[in-house]
Amino acid sequence: MLRLLAVAFCFALALVAFGAFIVLGNSVVAHGEPGVFVPWERSLFDHSTLLAWWLTWACYPAVLAPVSIVVLALAWRFSEWRVRLILSVVSLLISWRAADYFQHVFERARPVDWVVKHETTFSYPSSHAAIAMGFYALLALMIFASDWPKTTRTVAGSLLALLSLAICWSRLALGAHYLTDLVGGVLLGMVVASLMLGVLAGGVFGGVGGRVSGAAE
Repeated sequence: MLRLLAVAFCFALALVAFGAFIVLGNSVVAHGEPGVFVPWERSLFDHSTLLAWWLTWACYPAVLAPVSIVVLALAWRFSEWRVRLILSVVSLLISWRAADYFQHVFERARPVDWVVKHETTFSYPSSHAAIAMGFYALLALMIFASDWPKTTRTVAGSLLALLSLAICWSRLALGAHYLTDLVGGVLLGMVVASLMLGVLAGGVFGGVGGRVSGAAE
């Protein structure tokens, strides 16, 4: 019963997040960026540019590819984390491609002002924010929910959660996105992550343990 409730909650959360994502996308395309956000966006623009550029690379293929290889290698090595780690990579790929697809659906232009790199793709939703939520934050949630030692859970999960937030900040600092693009990306990543957690909670691929110290058989 508890498993069914967990699955239902995850799928319901995905549905609500997707609805909010669509509503926000239609709103910003029709009415533009809400004026209340503009001063805050300008205050973050072009600050700590080098750090922002390093962080933004965390969602580029040159970094995601080796990170995914490492995650899959860990999935092969540690059987009790295998399903979770594989699902995290699946979530990464879906979040990435879904963001690209919906950018072409909404066709929102990028901000005029930018630094370091002029992004030429559409703006809503932010693929960086979608990946930050659908991959890095998902891994953080999985670690927080594991049976690792409390200190290890807290440190590892917090670092990944902070990385997710920092990636979103970097896109504002570089002028690559509006704030609403990031919110849309987070919502889209939440949809995918919630679906992955629903699959995990449902035990579709068998039981999952929490001790990453157990080697694969």
